[in-house]
Amino acid sequence: MSKTVVHSSGDVFIDLGYSTDEAAILQMRADLMADLRKFIKARRLTQAKAAEILGVSQSRVSDLIRGKWERFSLEMLITLATRAGMHVTLKKAA
Repeated sequence: MSKTVVHSSGDVFIDLGYSTDEAAILQMRADLMADLRKFIKARRLTQAKAAEILGVSQSRVSDLIRGKWERFSLEMLITLATRAGMHVTLKKAA
């Protein structure tokens, strides 16, 4: 059995067939979700306490922790990050 190896472009979302603009938004969402999960873990917050800090329901925190990215818009993730005390900025691509 032969296997085909496909080399990555360096952007998983481009590799999955998303357009450049869609890939950029998906990457931002993925990064913000990861940062929010790190925030919760680093502070050893329960889902209930994280929900209180972020101003959302415990079930929304569960969705966040479980990586259900399709349930969060970029705008919502920016809002949650801001509520967590993070400073969200965009940087220019090289």
